[in-house]
Amino acid sequence: MPTAEKIDTVERLKETISESKAMVLADFSGIDVAAVTELRNKLRDASVTYEVVKNRLAKRAIEGAGITGLSEHLTGPTAMAFATGDPLAPAQVLQKFIDAGGKIAIKSGVLDGQVMSPDQVKVLALLPSREELLAKTVGTIQGPLSGLVGVMNGLLRNLVGVVAAIETARAGDEG
Repeated sequence: MPTAEKIDTVERLKETISESKAMVLADFSGIDVAAVTELRNKLRDASVTYEVVKNRLAKRAIEGAGITGLSEHLTGPTAMAFATGDPLAPAQVLQKFIDAGGKIAIKSGVLDGQVMSPDQVKVLALLPSREELLAKTVGTIQGPLSGLVGVMNGLLRNLVGVVAAIETARAGDEG
C-alpha cells in the first residue's frame, strides 16, 4: 500500500520531469561519498538537479509525465539529473565527470520528450554550449562583413587618391 510520502515523492518527481528540458538517468554504483559530493556540486553549479530515486517510484513518475520507453533503463541504482535551464548541462557535466575517471554510467536520457540511448547522450554532451554556438555564429557572420568593410574603405581611399590627383593635375594646368 503506498504511503503518503511515496505518493508525494511520485508527484514531485512527475512535476520535476514535466518541467525539465532534459533528463539523464545514470547508474551510480561503485561511487564513493566524496565523488558524489563533488558531482552534486558540479551539477548544482550548472543549475542541474540531481536526485537518487527508487526505480519503482521513478517508473510511476515517468509514466505520469507521459514519457515512454525508459522502463528498461530503470534497473539497479538510478540517479536522475534534471535541467530546467540549459538542456545540455546534465549530459555535459556527467560526461566530464566520467571522462575525469568518475565511476558513473549513463543509462539513458530524455530531451524534448524523446528518449535517448547512452551514445546519444554522449553525443549531446560533446555539443558546444549555446554561448559557444552563438559566438561562432557571430564570428562567421562578422568575418565576411569586416572583409567587405575593408574593401569598401580601400575603394574610398583610391577614389580620394584619384580625386586628389585630378585636382593636382588641374591646378598644374591652370598655373
